[in-house]
Amino acid sequence: MIMLVDRKWPLSSSKMPDKKRIVLYKPFQCLSIFTNLSLKYTNLQIYYGLRLRMSKIQPSHTVGAIHPWLIILMAVAAGTIVANIYYNQPILNDIGASLKASETEAGKIAMLAQLGYGLGLFFVLPLGDKINRKDLIITLSSTLVLLLAGFANASGLTEIYILSFLVGLCSVPAQIILPMAATMDPVNRGKTVGIVFSGILVGILGARVLSGLIGDWFGWRYVYGTSAVLVLITSILLKIYLPDIKPQFKGNYLTLLRSTFALVKEYPVLRQAALLGSFTFGIFCSFWTTLTFHLSSDPLNYSTATIGLFGLIAIGGALLAPYFGKLADKGDTFRSLLIIMFMLIGSIVAIKVFPYSVIILIISIFFLDIGVQATQITNFTRIYSLHEHAHSRLNTIYMTTYFIGAAIGTYFGLLAWKLGGWDMATWQMLLWSILALLAVVISEWVTRVRTRAFALKKQALA
Repeated sequence: MIMLVDRKWPLSSSKMPDKKRIVLYKPFQCLSIFTNLSLKYTNLQIYYGLRLRMSKIQPSHTVGAIHPWLIILMAVAAGTIVANIYYNQPILNDIGASLKASETEAGKIAMLAQLGYGLGLFFVLPLGDKINRKDLIITLSSTLVLLLAGFANASGLTEIYILSFLVGLCSVPAQIILPMAATMDPVNRGKTVGIVFSGILVGILGARVLSGLIGDWFGWRYVYGTSAVLVLITSILLKIYLPDIKPQFKGNYLTLLRSTFALVKEYPVLRQAALLGSFTFGIFCSFWTTLTFHLSSDPLNYSTATIGLFGLIAIGGALLAPYFGKLADKGDTFRSLLIIMFMLIGSIVAIKVFPYSVIILIISIFFLDIGVQATQITNFTRIYSLHEHAHSRLNTIYMTTYFIGAAIGTYFGLLAWKLGGWDMATWQMLLWSILALLAVVISEWVTRVRTRAFALKKQALA
């Protein structure tokens, strides 16, 4: 039961308004009621045991005084929103079966969601430096609620393709929240970014668990209907508690995009981080997409719910993200990245050599996800220190490249599965990981050469 209470009504009062029970019937016939409430009554407060310590969070309009619980709210919201790109992965077989689609056709649903997200990151995310980020987040998340409701009622494969692309496009607020958190807490940036990114990672990984369980119990349509309600609730909370931060950019949209490209040329660190991020996330998405088919085929033959539970393994690694944020604040990124790359390669080699060992698979999933997460946290901390007033544009370059890598990784993962099953899929993942290692080594070598050349030039001028 969910009860919506006017914010003016004191939470400490013993006399509460009459409760109104809302029951969700198939396929979420009451969803439009929730949506209208969110758009019309933005001053509502959710009362569902959420009092916790949320009542202590006061809406803030300043940078530098960020409440710990506000960081957690931002992390939860980011995870709830970004999860919509990944709900499809454990239920691809179910969607395909209900629409009479092949494995390859069903796999395109995941690819289109990631492609839409990547384009949204490039064309929508830069607006976070130009307009009020809070308004942008609320507008996109409200649109996302409507799209998810449509997904829950979709009847054709083409309709699913279009909605999957648009859901990806409107899931961008997760990456608007992340640089916003970095701006709000410049002193503990690595730690704060780590917490919010943990929320994103838990959303990505937990999406598989939730999707697998709901899909197995009620059907895949209820996965998206449930998500619509969750996004609606977090959107209302963000409207209440998220601060208004005045943007610094004064130009028009085209100038904003041109300045985004200029950052690529200006900062070598941004180019290095973006390339590395695309390689590692390509591995991540290729792995999880093909893992669904591997676990559901002979000799394992796991159910949708069991496949979803494998996401719990990776969530344990996601909780370590704030720790990597602290390490990133201290420097020595080359050594950390080198260790991470060998961790990725070792995990992939293990699942290749022992493809049907559940224990090896569990260990490999844990360390593979830690490697991917640690890489991203390190990269975020590096790029957010480059330009204080361009966090959204820096994030645009990084995350666009990141999710282009995801789409490419998913595509080649599906292609490899079609050509040679799990064996071919792990070979192409190993190739991605070796390219990532080369990117780290070459980037460090170039950086050292440039540093040495600059020192010699400075010495000559002196």
